Amino acid sequence: MGLYIIAGIILLPLIEISVFIWVGELLGVLPTILLTVLTAMAGTLMLRQQGLSLLMRMQKELDGGRAPGNEVMQGAMIVLASILLLIPGFVTDAIGLLLFIPPVRESLAKFIIARSNVVIMEGGTMRPRNEDGVVDLDEEDWKETNHGPDAGSQSSGQPRISPWNDGSEKPNS
Repeated sequence: MGLYIIAGIILLPLIEISVFIWVGELLGVLPTILLTVLTAMAGTLMLRQQGLSLLMRMQKELDGGRAPGNEVMQGAMIVLASILLLIPGFVTDAIGLLLFIPPVRESLAKFIIARSNVVIMEGGTMRPRNEDGVVDLDEEDWKETNHGPDAGSQSSGQPRISPWNDGSEKPNS
């Protein structure tokens, strides 16, 4: 994966320079520069327009008690599209404009979400994760107890900490 990122970082500027030269030969220098400035302005305007509508959809999902997972993914893509439009270059502009098209963005979001491992926590409840030997607890989920099978043999005087024993059970001796 890292090799693809490095290749992209190296190849993208080379591709952009080649396309700049090609477009410059077709249109001329001034129209090429103006077209680059126009795409940057378009990216700013599209971010404002689509970003606000996306924020309203996210708020609607939150008000309905649903996690706005798809909206968050689409919001990230809108920000990415705007950044791509602000970067000088026609290839990045084309990718950025494609990301502003809702069906393209939705398809890409579904593709990414289908290949992601996302866990959504609702209501703040946490269950012990026994599969990897980790129990993740909040402060209110555990209590200190000073009894149990080896409570009398503790030489340190420290209470035993247990998330499952609230102190009402009698030790088995």
